[in-house]
Amino acid sequence: MSTAERITSLITQNDVMLFMKGTPAMPRCGFSGAVVQTFNALGVPYASLDVLEDPFIREGIKEFSNWPTIPQVFVKGEFIGGCDIVREMAQSGELSALLAEKGIALKAA
Repeated sequence: MSTAERITSLITQNDVMLFMKGTPAMPRCGFSGAVVQTFNALGVPYASLDVLEDPFIREGIKEFSNWPTIPQVFVKGEFIGGCDIVREMAQSGELSALLAEKGIALKAA
């Protein structure tokens, strides 16, 4: 399976997919940690992948999304953006609205 096929598989199998540095329990980058905090505060159910453990995904995801940085967030297969975009969307209420529109229920925080 190619790297692009693996990425496609991950973003289609998970409603909300976070490509990050480290893990939700132990982020290894402040930006990845900020997305985890945002998701946890809102009760967003998500899956994650540590790109530091997989150099093919680490480089491949940048090409796949045409976005140069990590973390990267996909919702229902659609690229949303990185840390700043996710934080701005959360603050404006746009993130909750998008998740509701896509049929993704938030967990009670």
